[in-house]
Amino acid sequence: MAVEDVSFSVEEGEVFGIVGRNGAGKTTTVECVAGLRTPTAGTVTVDADLKEQVGVQLQECSLPDKIRVGEALALYASFYSRPAGWRGLAEEAGLDLRAPFGKLSGGQRQRLSVALALVGSPRVAILDELTTGLDPQARRDTWDLVSRIRERGVTVLLVTHFMEEVERLCDRVAVISRGRVRAVDTPAGLVARAGGEQRLIFHTDDPVDRLRALPEVASVTVAAGRNAGTGADGSGVEVTVTGSGDVLSAVAAVLPPSRTRGLRMERTTLDDAFLVLTGKEES
Repeated sequence: MAVEDVSFSVEEGEVFGIVGRNGAGKTTTVECVAGLRTPTAGTVTVDADLKEQVGVQLQECSLPDKIRVGEALALYASFYSRPAGWRGLAEEAGLDLRAPFGKLSGGQRQRLSVALALVGSPRVAILDELTTGLDPQARRDTWDLVSRIRERGVTVLLVTHFMEEVERLCDRVAVISRGRVRAVDTPAGLVARAGGEQRLIFHTDDPVDRLRALPEVASVTVAAGRNAGTGADGSGVEVTVTGSGDVLSAVAAVLPPSRTRGLRMERTTLDDAFLVLTGKEES
C-alpha cells in the first residue's frame, strides 16, 4: 500500500503505536523509517545510526530450522560494534540457548525475533505486529518483554492490530487509513475524539422523561416493540441513557437504583474510536 502525506514524530523513550486496517500502509511506513524501503517523496529523519542503533523485528521471523537460539543470537551480535550481552537477552526473553529454531513455538519465535532486534543495543526498536497469531499467554509474555525494553530507555515504534496492546503499551498512537494519518494522540485522547460517551442500559417502570433534562445526559431512548411497556415478567421498559461525565450518579439521583433492574454500563472503547476514525472505507 502506498502512503501519502504521512507525518508524525516519535519522542525519545516513548512507545509509539501505529494502527490501521490491513493494507492501510503501516508496514510501508515503518519500512521507510527503518531504511528497508526508499520513499519516493518526503523525508524520514531518525536521530540515530540506522545500522548500529535501530533494531527491527519484522512480521515474520524465519531462520534455518536447525540453527540454535544461542547460535542465532551470537551471529547477529557479530554484526555490531557494541552488541548487547546476548545470553542475558535470551534469559530475559525466556529462551533456551540450545533450542533449535524449528522446535520453537510461535511465542518463542516472536520473543527470539525481539531479542535479535535488541542484540545490537539499539536506541530505537521497530516492532511490526509482534503478537499476531499468538495465544493470550504468549501475547502477554511478549507485552512484558516490550515493557522491559521501554524501561531501559529504548524508543519503541510498535505496529499492531490489537487495541488492547495499544492501551497496555503505547504512550501515543497514529491511526493510518488508506495511506494517510487520520489522528495522532494518546489512547485516551483517541477515545475522547470518538465521543467518549457512556451508555447506561436498564429496565424500569418509572417515567424517564425527566432524565433528559440532566446536563450529563445526551439522549434517552426507550426500546420499542415487545420491550415497550411493562411485560408479564415485570421487567419494565428497556431504557438506554447516553451521556458523559458522572452520568451514572446523575441518573441515580433522579431514578434510584431500587427503581431500576439489570443496570449495566458501556463506555466508548479504543476499538470504537478506531472504527470512527477509519470508517468503512477499507472494509
